[in-house]
Amino acid sequence: MMRKQWVDLGVAMVEWDELTYSEVGASVGDLPSGYRHTRREVFLGVDGRAFDKGVHALFAWRMHRRAGITVDRPDLRPAPGVDIRLGLGWRGLLLQAPCRIVSTINEDDRTGFAYGTLPGHPECGEEAFLVRRDGMGQVYFEVRAFSRPDSLIARMAGPVGRLAQDVITRRYLGAMRSLSRAD
Repeated sequence: MMRKQWVDLGVAMVEWDELTYSEVGASVGDLPSGYRHTRREVFLGVDGRAFDKGVHALFAWRMHRRAGITVDRPDLRPAPGVDIRLGLGWRGLLLQAPCRIVSTINEDDRTGFAYGTLPGHPECGEEAFLVRRDGMGQVYFEVRAFSRPDSLIARMAGPVGRLAQDVITRRYLGAMRSLSRAD
């Protein structure tokens, strides 16, 4: 029998014994070595409406859907411990990616969540999505991630797999830019 391990992220306790990596919560802090890092952001606006729209789009999974990523449980709000299965399809091929929400952030000027990879995900690591407001009231959406291949197909994909990750990140940024400005 596996011993359950828990990590205190300051927001909620998260069970992580099934996650495929040990650096739980690192996507919202210092990204760990030994992984490929992603840090990208996009400007959303300069008012509270842009912040509120961005947060709504993020927590209602609208950003994922707009970026072309399916979520098997879109009715569930991201919360620590919630497991989801992301999907990306192209020409009849559907790539499944099981994840667990490992943290949520709900601060005055920073809101978001992070999910980590579960067995069956082609990659190993964590990705955080943050809507944040700076001291001047400017609103940004940020994607922070660390990952490395965890499946044979991901390892064989090499540079093509990294390109695919970059394309999806750009789609997330574009989706949030669009959704935070829509009326």
